[in-house]
Formats: sequence, structure tokens, C-alpha cells
Amino acid sequence: MPPVRRTLHALLTASALLALPLANSPAATAAAPPAAPSTPAAAPLLAATPPMGWNDWAHYQCGITEQTITGNADALVSSGLAAKGYTTVTVDDCWMAGSRDSAGNLVADPVKFPHGMAWLGAYLHGKGLKFGIYEDAGSSTCGGYPGSGRPQGGGADHFVQDAASFAAWGVDYLKLDGCNVYVAAGQSQEAAYRQAYDAQAAALAGSGRAITFSESAPAYFQSGEWGSPSWFSVLGWVGQDGQLWREGYDIATFDASRPNTSRWSSVLSNYGYNRWIGRYAKPGNWNDPDFLIAGDGGLSDEESRSQVALWSMMAAPMILSSNVAQLTPAGLAALGNTDLIALDQDSLGRQASVASSNASTDVLVRPLANGDRAVAVLNRSASAAALSVPLADAGLANCTVTAKNLWTGAGSTVSSALTATVPAHGTAVWRLTPNGCAAAVPTGQLTGNGAKCADDSGSATTDGNPVILYTCTGNANQRWSLPGDGTVRTLGKCLTASGTAAGSWAVLSGCTGATTQQWSYRGDGTLANTASALCLDVYGGGTADATRLDIWTCGSHQSNQAWSLPG
Repeated sequence: MPPVRRTLHALLTASALLALPLANSPAATAAAPPAAPSTPAAAPLLAATPPMGWNDWAHYQCGITEQTITGNADALVSSGLAAKGYTTVTVDDCWMAGSRDSAGNLVADPVKFPHGMAWLGAYLHGKGLKFGIYEDAGSSTCGGYPGSGRPQGGGADHFVQDAASFAAWGVDYLKLDGCNVYVAAGQSQEAAYRQAYDAQAAALAGSGRAITFSESAPAYFQSGEWGSPSWFSVLGWVGQDGQLWREGYDIATFDASRPNTSRWSSVLSNYGYNRWIGRYAKPGNWNDPDFLIAGDGGLSDEESRSQVALWSMMAAPMILSSNVAQLTPAGLAALGNTDLIALDQDSLGRQASVASSNASTDVLVRPLANGDRAVAVLNRSASAAALSVPLADAGLANCTVTAKNLWTGAGSTVSSALTATVPAHGTAVWRLTPNGCAAAVPTGQLTGNGAKCADDSGSATTDGNPVILYTCTGNANQRWSLPGDGTVRTLGKCLTASGTAAGSWAVLSGCTGATTQQWSYRGDGTLANTASALCLDVYGGGTADATRLDIWTCGSHQSNQAWSLPG
């Protein structure tokens, strides 16, 4: 069925009407009917907040043993990280024997894991931890071990059989990779992946054990930072099967022969593709930009702090992949920062949006469950930078807030702008508590094709001025607000469709209340104009600076019709 439209007025809230009998009506005075039979309580929502824990892959790859897993589990406990929420310990690829047993069951490598997987699960549970395991939706894992999916050429899969084994071993979390998925003749690649991941979800549901499901399907469809129709399509359905999904490139792995080789560019790359897709995140469904490597080789202390701050702002799973016993003091302190953990685990489950970005700086804003707002400023440059963020850019114009610096814990009263000198590759982060202010107005970039910005051309405010796609600058003519009346505004004027026919240009005009100035944001990332039901579109699918925006027939997951809005 087509996605349900949501007006911008209702984008951030949901409401329900309760049918109550009128006072003095017969329904209000009649005898109460017999009590309805009790119904079983609903099962708790799996991964109501982003999962936290540890995985071996980014530090050890296939060089794992039973002692690798138990040693890091012990270190999570002794370091205090487990008590702060890092509780799921996941064994990644290469834990298996090279073939199944005579009954078709998976078997642990008897040399690497002499006590077997059930023993390992019991060991972790005895430490107060959860047990995670890796498998693959294909015929074999990425490392060449037996997969759960259909064999190449076709045949029966092992999803149900393997899910039963996982349940028997006490598994709490499954990471299902996507190497070597069999695509049948006449079947699309996406259909084959969906068939496999649907089958695994059904098998877990029938296993008799609550197992959090981490999917890697989207990562096999990613193409560049902004994405493609197939990537957006996969992101649209994975949440029906599981609770979190790896949507892009792997984080760079640790190289023991070159332990100090920088991995910062990999962190920025994964942050880069993840920051635009907050529309898919909510309690029980999380975008996963891959592991936290903070405190491990390849990141400076400041870069380690930045990764933790950025992942917390993005409501990302916080899954370490490092040698926990050898984390740097700065990395350990950042990972254990209770204010950042609380930010990541906020029950509203809203991912931060980008208020502004340019070549050197990103400003992120995140709404929180109690009405607070979090603001982070990333300094990409190689030099310290004195930065200022007006409260209006965080949606809090004409407001006074209590701002808590989440690195120092210091609080201050702010009525105009947040200011900080942010170190090279550093990230400042605050939690803002409004003091008697009006409701926050979502404010920030309207980001589209090629990760470029909707821009009021030349910053002109003449009625009919073109709205174009342009490299993001952080300037005021790229800062849009959503005041809750269905309009999208910058510089005091409204985004307007110049007509109702396909191909009508998008322009900036004085706000009149016309339906050509009303827009609905849909779950697939499109902005539909109320007057025409056509979608805001980058003309011709272009990404070049100054390409005009128009309205056009809404397509299927088109990259030039997907938009990331402020929140």
C-alpha cells in the first residue's frame, strides 16, 4: 500500500481520539457489561532503545577464540561499561566449523570454541550479559563458513533449523550478514534479499525465544553517501523484519601490523551516510552506522570523543569493537560518559537532524523525550575553531535555556548562542533545557539529491525567487523552518509551487496560506504538495549547483525526490 501521508504539522507528534459516552446518556448510566476475558500482555518491544554491547570483528576479524570473547566480556564487567549498558557480547564471523554435522546443524569450531556455543551463552548470562551471534543470509558467510540461506543453484534454506539452534544456545541477538545470497532466475537482487530476511524474521519469531535481529541487507545496496532507489527501498522494509540494520560501509578494521593507521576518515564516512536517514529511526527500529572504535588504535583522543558524541546524537547502536582491556583512558571515559549514554538511549528515539553543514562544520540538533534538545557541533578541520550556534538554529528562537556541556558537566544560562572553541576533529555537545519557552520549531537544512541543500537563490526575498539545489554552505538562505502549519520557510517566506502542473517550479514567496504552500512529509522521504499531490523534485535528477527544484509525479524511492528535513 502507498505510504501514509503525514502533514508537517503532525510530523513530530501522533494523536488518538478516545470515544467516551456523553454525560447523562444511556451509555453513561447503564450497568457495566461483564468484564471481557483477559488477554495476554503484549511482548516487550525488542530494542526499545539502541542496542549496546561489543562485537569482535573490527578489532580481531577471524582471529578469535573462546578466550577472545570471554576475556572481552570480563573486561566489559571489570571496566564498568557493562553496568552502563554495554551488555550484548556478539561473536562475529568465523566461529563455525567448515561444515554442518550429519543432521545439518551448525557446529562451533572445536579448536576455537572447545566448550561450544551453549556453554558460551551460559558463561555470558552468568556475567549478567547477553549473547549475540553472527550468521549469513546467503549460502555461505563472508568468511566462507556455512550460511543459513539457500544454496547456490537453489534448494532448501536453514533459517528455521539455525534459529532453533540459536534459541537452544541462549542467543539473545542475531547479526545476519548478506554475502552470497542466491538470486534465482528471473528474481531481482532486492527480492532475493527480502525473501531471505523475511524468512529469518519468521524463523526467529517461531523459535520460542526473544532474539533481537540485526540486518545487514541495506549495506549491500548502498551507493554513495546520499543513496539510490534500491537502497531507499530496502531501508523501507527492513524495519518490518528486525530491530536494527547495517545500512552501509563497514567501519575500517584494526591492523595489528600498523596499529596507529588512522581510521578517522572511515568514521566520517559512516557518519556521513547515516546522518540523512533519520526518517527510518524510532523505538524498536535503528539505523546502524557500524561499530564504535573509540579508544582503539587508529583514532586520536579527540576523534574517539567525536565518534561517541556523533553516534549518541544519531541514536545509533553503541556496539564496541575493540580490545576492551586496552582501551585508551580517553576512549574509556567517552564510552562511559553517562550523559552521552542517556542521550543515545533517549526514549523518544528520534535521530538528530542536520541544522547546518559546510566543508568544515556540522551542527546537529536532536529532540528529546522530556522536551530538551541536544546540540552537537563537529569540527572536521585540522585546526581548532571558535564556533557559535544561535539558539534559533536549534529551533529555540527568543528563548533562554540551561545548557549543559556533556563533556565537562558544566551548566550555564544561554539566551542567544552556544559558543565553544572546538578542537580539530572534535565535537562539542550540549543538552538544552528550555526555560519557559514556546515549543521548539524544527529548523535546519532541507537536504536532497547528492547531499546538497535546498537554497533560496542569491538569498533574494522577491516573490517568485527560484529555489535551487546547491552545495551546503550553512548560510541563512539554506536554513528552513517547519512552524507547524504545513509550510516550509526561510528568510521569512514560504516554499511555494508556482503552479499545479508537473514541472511547475519551486519558488520562494510571501506566505499566504495557499495550498501551493502546503507540504506533507511522507515516510519514504518525499515532500508532497497539497495543491497538486506532486512531489518536490530536483529537476532532471541533477546534482549540479543551481539545478532548479520543481514539482513532479511522485516516483518510487527516487533519489531526487527524497529529502532529509529538520527535526
